[in-house]
Amino acid sequence: MASTQKRLRRALITGVTGQDGWYLARRLIELGYDVKGTTHRADSPAWVDVEGTRVPLLHADLTSLEQIEDLVRDLLPDEIYNLAARASSAQLFDDPLATIEVNGVAVARMLEAIRLHSPTTRFCQASSSEIFAGVTSSPQDESTPRLPTSAYGAAKALADHLVRAYRVTRGLFACSAVLYPHESPRRSPHFLMRKVARAAARVRAGHEGELKLGDLAAVRDWGYASDYVEAMRRMLQREEPRDYVVATGKAHSVADVCKTAFTHLGLDWRDYVAVDPELVRPTENIRIGNADLARIDLAWSPSLGFEELVAMLVDAERTTLQ
Repeated sequence: MASTQKRLRRALITGVTGQDGWYLARRLIELGYDVKGTTHRADSPAWVDVEGTRVPLLHADLTSLEQIEDLVRDLLPDEIYNLAARASSAQLFDDPLATIEVNGVAVARMLEAIRLHSPTTRFCQASSSEIFAGVTSSPQDESTPRLPTSAYGAAKALADHLVRAYRVTRGLFACSAVLYPHESPRRSPHFLMRKVARAAARVRAGHEGELKLGDLAAVRDWGYASDYVEAMRRMLQREEPRDYVVATGKAHSVADVCKTAFTHLGLDWRDYVAVDPELVRPTENIRIGNADLARIDLAWSPSLGFEELVAMLVDAERTTLQ
């Protein structure tokens, strides 16, 4: 007798070893998905551990159309989340050709592979608030013109345009999530919020040291990574595809991060934080996201407020010092 067991929904996550990829994999596993990820590193292990579940890592060079086509043809995934990118803040301007290739042109390869080999696959592109770096209006929403000021932002904008083009002219279920800054204990240590949390934890543990930062008045819209990947997941469950801004809509300064982190441990941040003029960057526009559409269409809202997020990061850092 032939088996009638229903195949698990299959999701492919590029960039699964990063912060967002790990949280998304965890959420999809909770929901019973068959999750697979990709890596471009030849020396990577065969899998990544997600709270006890081994998620297979498949080698894929996103600059190779042939490799992407083989991957899509072999897996026929129900959903693809493209989280792979040259994402470091230091890479906003360096090596623009590589950035455009990986963060922009590679998206065209993925969309074309879906069109040719698995047209029912639903695709979510992780975009960035960097596409709005040059705009003067705030907050920004889905109708705000894309005006990047870096190769990174330009590549993300290119990807957004490609997603829309394949959605409109090719009929693919493809959408972009315009993600504002989002943090977690799995964030790389060189990002600001994690850096501040680590410094506060070290001071509380008795380690000496001064934290040097740039512009303390710089403002960001910071959220929790786990919340943001849930928004992306919900985007692919809708009847019709569309793009969404994913943000908290709340503005906080670098000084707010420092005050919240050190106060959580009973410390006065002003005793430990100093401004290094060499770290001060040109004044940027205020990028605050308006996620009203996501709240309405996706029934989505952040689960953690700013203070809770900072406290989580500080507490996580403290456990590493014990």
